[in-house]
Amino acid sequence: MILYHIFFQKLMTRKIKILFLLSLFCSHINAQELQAKVTVNASHINTTVDKKVFNTLQSQLSNFLNSRKFTEDQFKEYEKVQCNFILNLQSIVEPNVYKATLIIQAARPVFNSSYQTALVSYQDQDFTFRYVEYQSVDFNDNRVQGTDALSANLTAVLAYYSYIILGLDYDSFSPKGGAAFFQKAQNVVNNAPEANNVNGWKAFDGLRNRYWLAENLISSRNNIIHDVIYSYYRAGLDKLVDSESEAQLNLIQALTQLQAFNREVPNTMFVDFFMQNKLLELVGIFKKATTANKNKVVDLLTSLDVSNASRYKEELR
Repeated sequence: MILYHIFFQKLMTRKIKILFLLSLFCSHINAQELQAKVTVNASHINTTVDKKVFNTLQSQLSNFLNSRKFTEDQFKEYEKVQCNFILNLQSIVEPNVYKATLIIQAARPVFNSSYQTALVSYQDQDFTFRYVEYQSVDFNDNRVQGTDALSANLTAVLAYYSYIILGLDYDSFSPKGGAAFFQKAQNVVNNAPEANNVNGWKAFDGLRNRYWLAENLISSRNNIIHDVIYSYYRAGLDKLVDSESEAQLNLIQALTQLQAFNREVPNTMFVDFFMQNKLLELVGIFKKATTANKNKVVDLLTSLDVSNASRYKEELR
């Protein structure tokens, strides 16, 4: 009887692994909107933990992001949104429960060039989840909380940022084009998993978290945000090759709108979120601009990106 039990356990483990490998194969055939690279960094985790678990986690998360259908649209291979999800495991809260930070990066191509401009460059500092090797990694918009809050938090956070990425990408190509995806991100916030170790989904969890980013992006009082996104990318960056001077003026207009919004609604998360990783890009664009345009953009950038104010002044003097 004992030998039969051991044999049965080994057989089931083998079946799980086969099903897992088949799911990876199928995902390659049916790849969808995101071209996501997932990296799981477990260097801070005690060496007594079998690191194979983290390789499996990385594969399953990659499979989840690259195979899931997030939109109703059909994406060609070259249209997929390139993004990185870097999961840095910080500690083990309890067996199979990890505290981590998550770096989210996404980019879109600039028209008529090989240049990729950042849509997202952000680090989520408060990410706790449960993961048992080969557990189901799935997400249902109608059952965000799942059956276990800590396990559900793993895919809820990834789905949330996927919707944010897609919303920004769509906004950057058409006016307010990303509205449906920001609403989907808000749905995740409204129905987020709840547990003692799950944070980042509530207004009182801080001023810079998932709650506030979604709130900033769907609030009707913040409609100008979406004009800024469209003007910056489509009217600004996408025109750089064909008409550099026009593109610079459109970028100045977008930043002027963002400054006006920041003064009217100060201390929103969106302004900091938007300005992340823009320094080198904007310095490169305005390095050879007219003195008048340089002066305008320096005034704008030193108020919008205070932490880098001295660099803007130095680089664009």
